[in-house]
Amino acid sequence: MEPKFFKLPVCVGDVTLRVAQGHFATRYSHTNYFIDVTRQQSCLQDADAVAQQLAQRNLSYTMIDTILCMDGTRVIGTCLARHLTQGGGYRSSSINAGKEIFVLRENLSKDNMLIFRDNAKPMLEGKNVLLLLASITTGSTVRKGIRCLHYYGANLAGVASIYSHLSEIDGVPVISLFNTGDLPGYASYSPEECPLCKQGAEIGAVVDKFGYSAL
Repeated sequence: MEPKFFKLPVCVGDVTLRVAQGHFATRYSHTNYFIDVTRQQSCLQDADAVAQQLAQRNLSYTMIDTILCMDGTRVIGTCLARHLTQGGGYRSSSINAGKEIFVLRENLSKDNMLIFRDNAKPMLEGKNVLLLLASITTGSTVRKGIRCLHYYGANLAGVASIYSHLSEIDGVPVISLFNTGDLPGYASYSPEECPLCKQGAEIGAVVDKFGYSAL
């Protein structure tokens, strides 16, 4: 069944969130909301609006050498690097003003592990790396990113996303524009403990970082 989308009445600057309610399955969980961030991932204007809002948060005071873009957030990451490094307005106080920031996208192996080629390693080794995601529910993707950074000798500079169900992950604060307070009744369950499944509710769509496939 095709999800019925609506915009949340809450907006952050020029950023709005388009969501649908129902029964949705991700790789790691079942949720009663699907958050559609396709425009923020793909549209330059929308991506820049997200980046501008993130840059105005603590990221302006965090030393960042590299942005690792997960969940298809490379356009947002590119805009964010520009906001953090350019002077003028609020950006003049950014400690990253005038420096270069590398922007990397996630590279997954056949067994779904994050890997990087030798030419990308200098952008990670000894660098302060920001993990950038579209949305965070269980934190599994973030933990995968953190393990990857440790493996390549990088330092975790922070975690940022458009939406996050979690305010922190293993003691690391999450910077997000929207949270569960903006989604009334939001819930995320492990597939084995999902009450919607136990009630016999059919899954409306399978969702991942690329979007959704209605069932």
